[in-house]
Amino acid sequence: MSACVPAGTTDSTHTDSAHTERAHPPHSPPPPGRPRRFRIAGADLSAAIAVFLIALPLSLGIALATGAPLQAGLVAAAVGGLVAGRLGGSPLQVSGPAAGLTVVTADLIQHYGWRTTCAVTVLAGLAQLGLGCLRVARGALAVSPAIVHGMLAGIGVTIAVAQVHIVLGGEPQSSVPDNLRALPAQLAHLDPAALAVSVLALTVLLLWPRLPGRAGRLLRKVPAALVAVAAATAVAAAAGLVLPLVDLPSWRSHALAGLPEGPVLGLVAAVLTTTLVCSVQSLLGAVAVDKLAAARPASRDVVRSNLDRELLGQGAANVVSGSLGGLPVAGVAVRSTANVHAGAVSRNSTMAHGVLVVAAALLLVPLLELIPLAALAALVMAVGIQMVSLHHIRTVTRHREVMVYAVTTLGVVSFGVLEGVALGIGVAVGVALHRLTRTRITHREANGTHHVHVRGQLTFLAVPRLSRALHLVPQGADVVVSLDGSFMDHAAYETLQDWQNTHTARGGTVEITGRRAGVRIAEPAVLTSGPAAGTDAEADGTGDCRCRPWTAWRNHQCDHPSSGPPDTAPPPGTTTPSGPAKAWTHPATAGPAPAAPDGTGTHTPARAGDTGGSQLVRGLSTFQRRTAPLVRGELARLAREGQQPSQLFLTCADSRVVTSMITSSGPGDLFVVRNVGNLVPPPGTESGDDSVAAAIEYAVEVLAVRSITVCGHSGCGAMQALLDSRPAGSVTTPLRRWLRHGGPSVERLRDAGAPAPRLTGRAPADDVERLCLANVVQQLEHLRAHDSVARALRDGALELHGLYFHVGEAQAYLLTEQGEDRVFDRVRDVDLAV
Repeated sequence: MSACVPAGTTDSTHTDSAHTERAHPPHSPPPPGRPRRFRIAGADLSAAIAVFLIALPLSLGIALATGAPLQAGLVAAAVGGLVAGRLGGSPLQVSGPAAGLTVVTADLIQHYGWRTTCAVTVLAGLAQLGLGCLRVARGALAVSPAIVHGMLAGIGVTIAVAQVHIVLGGEPQSSVPDNLRALPAQLAHLDPAALAVSVLALTVLLLWPRLPGRAGRLLRKVPAALVAVAAATAVAAAAGLVLPLVDLPSWRSHALAGLPEGPVLGLVAAVLTTTLVCSVQSLLGAVAVDKLAAARPASRDVVRSNLDRELLGQGAANVVSGSLGGLPVAGVAVRSTANVHAGAVSRNSTMAHGVLVVAAALLLVPLLELIPLAALAALVMAVGIQMVSLHHIRTVTRHREVMVYAVTTLGVVSFGVLEGVALGIGVAVGVALHRLTRTRITHREANGTHHVHVRGQLTFLAVPRLSRALHLVPQGADVVVSLDGSFMDHAAYETLQDWQNTHTARGGTVEITGRRAGVRIAEPAVLTSGPAAGTDAEADGTGDCRCRPWTAWRNHQCDHPSSGPPDTAPPPGTTTPSGPAKAWTHPATAGPAPAAPDGTGTHTPARAGDTGGSQLVRGLSTFQRRTAPLVRGELARLAREGQQPSQLFLTCADSRVVTSMITSSGPGDLFVVRNVGNLVPPPGTESGDDSVAAAIEYAVEVLAVRSITVCGHSGCGAMQALLDSRPAGSVTTPLRRWLRHGGPSVERLRDAGAPAPRLTGRAPADDVERLCLANVVQQLEHLRAHDSVARALRDGALELHGLYFHVGEAQAYLLTEQGEDRVFDRVRDVDLAV
């Protein structure tokens, strides 16, 4: 296999076209018969039409903004759809002439001419092919988002300022400063006809997505860009306005690429700039498309992007586009988003859009030549303004990278794309170094105890300030040193350790705390990788715990029962004059540590002699040592303010369902009610249950929760018992009496006339899973029968949700209503905040 073929290319191609191939045994020739016919899904065809209607005016507008022949925009759109769509690694991304390349291309045309610009595009494509062969596509994701967004914002400002001149009926200048200086003169000699057409196009572009009502929903399916250009064209033609129009010369006279002419260094910089912008925009666009596709319902069949293959596809498209006299090609966010939202399921939609562009370029030339240039300029100006995203500005501000964003934007506007990106990278490196070396060290005294707080990384650069703060502590005082950082180098360690030994030798006490409570100060390597063998931290059992908060008791490999008497050491967290104290162990956990199977005497995952009580006490001790110091402040706040949960979470008592883990919630978030089978007895004297009803009433009436969730789970023993139960004349045990409340769920499952709840992506595994799903739906019906719940639902103050958790898959499913059907939809691992 060639080194240029990305891993997984064959699988991706097969997946995309699997529905068009006839299956046959592996390692055997295809069966003889009729030749395979190309088929396109209806969703792909409708998405292709929607994308084509957006791409046609935008391609012409971007070509106009760059100063290239207008046919070049159509060539790039067609090549992007056909070549990048077929060879690229992102099936749903749509490529073509991108607004992000406008400034770069316009500068190239001005300095080197059109034919050399086409040659630069070809060379940039070859560079992308080389990078794809080297499999470095993932490296583009290491670029700071603040630099990327700043670059796009600078390009957007440049585009918008240049197009203002065309909107006013004039010609743009070569740079943003020149355009700004020429703006007063342009305002004094504006063309009213061009301005009127541009204002009309901008008005339609702004108001079309906001059309109200059912008719508005239908009309909004037509892209706003197409409607804006069509409306401006129709008004200009009907009013007889004399305006510059689109001019598409014969394809016979279309200029193709020529040999590059110009200074070598300038051409190399042009190729690098084009390669950088095309590659970064395409790769980041592919990642964004994956997130959009993953957020759609029923997206299991969509293949995730192969970034190396995407880089190869973009390189091939640029080689072809440049050779045919087209603009540089990159992934386009507007078209890709429209493609995903229109329901595209494979790369066929992108390719079909390319075919439609070719047909329009050959057959619709007379119609396209009626479009006023002012309308296209207004469209591109709006795109440029949208590239300055307020969401991106808020994001970089929240992450304290606004300086990087601002410098990159100003650099692109003032000097150019490559120079602006270089400035942004320099500032980003400076900010990172500043954060690495910036350490705040404070000293204060409270209630006779001195507190030294270190915020940030503790390196040799901070040693003088650390030494000054430590020498403010008088001899014999009690000291707490708080280390709020993730790194300490050897110089800082030696300084802190020497001072600690000296202070304790003179009668003082020192307690050192950090992000991992209970970890004794150690060598820097130990701080990052855990205690070394034979250290005190290992001997006393207080070393760094590698177990997760959700690790079961039987799987813990970090706690060592102490063999010493329990009264020989003070509780953990205190320090004696001779140094840190050994860990104190409860009598219930005292005893020799069991030997490992290999006879080394090290810890083992399970302790054969442990009782439930000793495990519980050990767990409580671990909480007090490691977790309590971290949550004590939050719990103290909750104790002062009282509980204010937003959610009543009703689930089964099964020990495998850990509510806080599967909901990523913390103290004060959930008001939890658990019982066998997650049952909600309906209200009434005969079948009611006061404990569950009281919890519901308290949550709704007193706590004013805004949501109630009923959560079932796979492998529920209560559901199995309901299926196995036999009719009996009398119910004798408490468990059987309780399970009567699950009877309506069994009846719902066996009702042939009612649609059974189902899971997306697969059928229920067995009758137990079917009953688990039906039980969630039935218990929600019981909830609605409670007076407090019914009132809150009528007032719009409460929502009800159904949830199914598959234990073996660690997968949650949310109940959705699709007409008469009840469908449990798979919860995706996508960040809904993006």
